[in-house]
Amino acid sequence: MTARDDLARLIVRVASGDAPGADPRIAAQTVDPSKARRAAVLMLFGKLDDVAADSSKPLAPADLDVLLLERAHTLDDHPGQVAFPGGSIDPGDESAIAAALREAVEETGLDATGVHVLGTMPDLGLPRSNFVVTPVLAWWDAPSPIRVVDYAESAQVFRVPVRDLLDPDNRFMATITRSGRTFSSPAFSVKGLVVWGFTGMVLNGLFQQLGWNVPWDETRLRVIEI
Repeated sequence: MTARDDLARLIVRVASGDAPGADPRIAAQTVDPSKARRAAVLMLFGKLDDVAADSSKPLAPADLDVLLLERAHTLDDHPGQVAFPGGSIDPGDESAIAAALREAVEETGLDATGVHVLGTMPDLGLPRSNFVVTPVLAWWDAPSPIRVVDYAESAQVFRVPVRDLLDPDNRFMATITRSGRTFSSPAFSVKGLVVWGFTGMVLNGLFQQLGWNVPWDETRLRVIEI
């Protein structure tokens, strides 16, 4: 089985109700659907470009990566955080899939004709910004060049080797204090950046559902300054 097969089989299992549940930390984040805004993100996996994995551990295929971006530090919502391409579902979007692809093109400049959408994962709540988010799982059949299209929206876009994300040496629990309350999330340290919060929880949950997760020390804590 290839990584693409694993992703496709997960979508089938989700549709049939046989997939494992999402990470409880993110499943517990609820919003009022009648008041929340709708959004979609593109979880785009593919064969690695010319940026090699730092980890030499055989935790995942050496040529497997996922597309991420660093949000602009001047944004009101989640400034500076690493995220999947995505954003609000606009009235003109035919579906969450259409919105995820449109946003990915607008943010990274990718050619959407090379993207094969496998399906959607269950909606997730993002209380801080009052969004209900639909994750769209896809495979990059024909990878195209990527870039920052608008620096007011993104600081950088990049492809991350999945092997680096799975390496236990790159994993820890991020703790964040906001408005007198402390939150925690699974986190990843890759390419000089920290993937935490919503994206960290989504990746952690996805890897668990795929059976890709590697045991890591969840008692290792790091304080994130925001």
